[in-house]
Amino acid sequence: MVLYGRPLRKSGRLLLRTTLLPLFLSSAVVACAAAPQTQKTLPPPVVLQPPIVAPASDATYHFMMGHQAELAQDLDAALKEYHSALEVDPKSREVKSRLAALYFALGDLTKAVQYADEVGEGTGQEAQLLTHMAGILASAGKPERALELLDKAIERDPERGESYFPKGLILLNQKRVAEAEQVVKKGLQYTSDSPIGYYYLGRISIETGNTEQAVTNFDRAIAVNQAFEPAYLAQASVYESRQEKDKAIAVLKKYLTQVNPRNRDIRQHLIQLYITTKDYAGGLAELERLLEENPGDLDAQLRVALIYGEKKEFTKAISQVTDILKAKPAELKVRDYLGYLYEETKDFPKAMETYRYNIHLDPKFADSHVHLGVLFYRLKQFPEAVTHLDEAVRLTPKQPEPHIVLGLAHFQSEQFEKASQAFEEGIRHNPKSADLQFNLGTAYDKLNRFSDVERAMEAALSLDPHHADALNYLGYSYAERGIKMDQALSLTKRAVSLKPENGYYVDSLGWALYKSGMLPEALTEIKKAVALVGDDPVIYEHLGEIYLKQQKVSDARDAWIHSLEIDPSNDKLLQRFREQGLANQAYEDRIQQAKRRISGKTPNPVAIP
Repeated sequence: MVLYGRPLRKSGRLLLRTTLLPLFLSSAVVACAAAPQTQKTLPPPVVLQPPIVAPASDATYHFMMGHQAELAQDLDAALKEYHSALEVDPKSREVKSRLAALYFALGDLTKAVQYADEVGEGTGQEAQLLTHMAGILASAGKPERALELLDKAIERDPERGESYFPKGLILLNQKRVAEAEQVVKKGLQYTSDSPIGYYYLGRISIETGNTEQAVTNFDRAIAVNQAFEPAYLAQASVYESRQEKDKAIAVLKKYLTQVNPRNRDIRQHLIQLYITTKDYAGGLAELERLLEENPGDLDAQLRVALIYGEKKEFTKAISQVTDILKAKPAELKVRDYLGYLYEETKDFPKAMETYRYNIHLDPKFADSHVHLGVLFYRLKQFPEAVTHLDEAVRLTPKQPEPHIVLGLAHFQSEQFEKASQAFEEGIRHNPKSADLQFNLGTAYDKLNRFSDVERAMEAALSLDPHHADALNYLGYSYAERGIKMDQALSLTKRAVSLKPENGYYVDSLGWALYKSGMLPEALTEIKKAVALVGDDPVIYEHLGEIYLKQQKVSDARDAWIHSLEIDPSNDKLLQRFREQGLANQAYEDRIQQAKRRISGKTPNPVAIP
């Protein structure tokens, strides 16, 4: 089971946005690139400069005053002036276009659509104005009306390529891919130096699954305009989707070197790529550049700490995070990460102190309750673990992990009824968690409710057919009971096929084979399990049973005495060992020595299954 995701470890991807952007008038405003089906809220359309020739004289005055107010970013005054101009000249398309743009920028889509639609009525408009209004309409969710205006713009000026490109984008968003490609290519016939056209062709190629052609088209966009950022982002994203991260890194480095070395977002993404490819030196070098520009950049400082953590250089990571917290003591997630670092260095008291300080600052900060509860669980301090995990599930009931560890804490305390209740409550809030169903099944097993065990394990497998733990547990349970042996073999074989290096799964398969009477095959698998796991008392007990069944008494004795030396508390095996006449005083002495050795050991922290 995945216990919990540590905070602050992010894996970033640039996402290709297919939502229509009002990019129709400028190559400087384009969506970021990558996964073709993600959508994004749009920035306002590019603002048109007012025409030199304005409406009537009084309207002209208000129009120019409105423009001055826009330049001064006094939008309320601008709206007032434009409305005054419209009162003088109610038919002015120029004034209505400004009102449409302003209302769009302010998020009033109803009024933006109203004025953009009015601008598009009738005939005689300039192609540029129609294209601009189409951008507003498309972004406001009126693609069909936008297409009407773009067709009118193309009819007005058929050799103006800039009107074809937004039409192609709308068609692409409507999944009319062939039409979109035809329209964009026609636009490029008239405006062959447009990076936007080649960029859209690249996006169309992604939609059709032709990533190689997409890369070529993005290259063309860059060749036309070396500073055209969206093409770099899109190309890098294509390489990422093809798991060619080295090429993605090269594209982003090229942009930073040749276009804009101060682009923080791209440098951050480059750093993330370095981390995902485990090129920590490259990531640290880029972070040093960020810190040279801004030594107080706490985000960059934190990323340095994260890289040290990934490199297992925990002392450096702790020092870095501690410095960050001196400047920002209220950063709870950063301190929570510090607690994790202390855990990794086995400094459990400091880890506890760190998590507790977070809870002191904010008693509702669930992450530290979870992590403190898990730490107590690992240290076998189950009542303390339950206290914090109870609070964690109260604060974040939709997170399955706290429910799981809470149930496991009760389980380890042999409070199996409480364990089952914790898992059941987790399932109530997280009905699609296969891990919760699996753990519930193990609790039912301790309560001797085998029909419920079957139900829970089958529920886990219905949610996740590749849940290897559930496959193994149910298959072994059938084998141990000597029932449904065909299913026992099938389930354990599936578990082993998913995780062939898991010796416990291999042991389960061997035991199912033994119970099915296939002794040579069983012996092969159990020996393999011994090689994979090493000293496990159950596996050696199984090995002894197989040897005994094959009349290899000496081998059976050796396997069983080894099992009893690992776990001398197995009274059932000890009794069987004696009943088979395998015991003598020397063996009895070895078992007693093992008991004394075990009783003197300090218990290890509990691992999370």
